[in-house]
Amino acid sequence: MTVALMWEARAAGGRGAELLEWARARTLELARSPLRSELLRAPQDRVLVLTWWDAAYDAELPELPEPAPGLVTRAVHRWRFESLGPADGRDRPGPGPGAH
Repeated sequence: MTVALMWEARAAGGRGAELLEWARARTLELARSPLRSELLRAPQDRVLVLTWWDAAYDAELPELPEPAPGLVTRAVHRWRFESLGPADGRDRPGPGPGAH
């Protein structure tokens, strides 16, 4: 099963770039590496980190910590999701038989 963890925070005024770099560094420092990770940003200095893991839904997984209070305007929002595959219902593309 693939589990996706979402971590979202809003930077204090004018500190969006700093929060983005902080999140990037913390993602690289996780106790183990996820299958995939991605950083996103949005207006109002919001930063989103997505990590995907080969694990059970309720598995103990490394997560990003809370940033220092002065770096964010509120507590971090966190969500956990089970991946159900592509929205079109087709299998993910991959190498065919005999692929190297």
